[in-house]
Amino acid sequence: MGPLVSILIPAYNAERWISDTIQSALDQTWKHKEIIIVDDGSKDNTLTIARRFASKDVLVAQQVNQGASAARNKAFSLCQGDFVQWLDADDLLSPDKVEKQVALSERLENRQLLISSPWGYFFYRPHKATFLKTPLWDDLSPVEWLIRKMGQNLHMQTATWLVSRVLVEAAGPWDTRLISDDDGEYFCRVLLASEGVRFVPEVRVYYRVSGATSWGNLDRSRKKLEAQWLAMQMHIKYLQSLEDSNRVRTACVRYLQNWFPHFYPEHKDLVSQFEALARELGSALQLPLLSWKYAWIQKVFGWTLAKRARMALPQLKASFIRSYDKFMSQWE
Repeated sequence: MGPLVSILIPAYNAERWISDTIQSALDQTWKHKEIIIVDDGSKDNTLTIARRFASKDVLVAQQVNQGASAARNKAFSLCQGDFVQWLDADDLLSPDKVEKQVALSERLENRQLLISSPWGYFFYRPHKATFLKTPLWDDLSPVEWLIRKMGQNLHMQTATWLVSRVLVEAAGPWDTRLISDDDGEYFCRVLLASEGVRFVPEVRVYYRVSGATSWGNLDRSRKKLEAQWLAMQMHIKYLQSLEDSNRVRTACVRYLQNWFPHFYPEHKDLVSQFEALARELGSALQLPLLSWKYAWIQKVFGWTLAKRARMALPQLKASFIRSYDKFMSQWE
């Protein structure tokens, strides 16, 4: 039958999307699989809807609300798979995603390799998903993958990975302290335990942009900023543990510089810590600059209002696109 694959789905207030996500897991052409859904204390009908899919191959569990990381840890504690496919409750997989990634791992006969895939974002219509290739879409060593990610401010969506149980156990549990960038920090540890990444270009992961809830609101939450800063320090420590060189230090400083505007100037204590770490890495951070569209706001009304204006415009644009896509989805 081949190795067992556990598809693990943490869910919280996902009643609008959970059916499609579970069906996406059920539709995988790889037959030897189990699906485990952990409802993280949802206040809507997520649990009720998930239970409609319960069977010998679909386990539905629940817990008091503790966050996505805790739900993922519980899901893993309940699974038996040789491989783990993490899947958020509003995202989708192409039907052949698991099968082709397992096939590559089995062909290479090496479960120390981490298998990845392309991903694209969409609002309501998966067939309209936008796939933007990045330098992470390649076969890479752990150090090269992290240098590209951190130095170029790149991201790999959670569901792209197929992770062997060997790597999951070596990496350890998801860090429940991190209410932002928990996936970035977790997969750093998986990378450290691995012998590298192998990329499967022909499969697809569909990432649903379901609302303005992610990085757009980071600046307004002190707790999220503190969690982001903790995750960033861990990223830098992990990368330096693999290689301590000029190119690594350069990538780390660029990583700090990319995120610096989220913290500057309101959070002076965190700003000071950013600057101190950059100095340890042998460089100095540049003060954030605003484009001409927002610089006048900063001069007249100050940094805080200028930053909010800079966030509001892209969010407004995304809101219009989302509304249009919702209309077209209903029309179709």
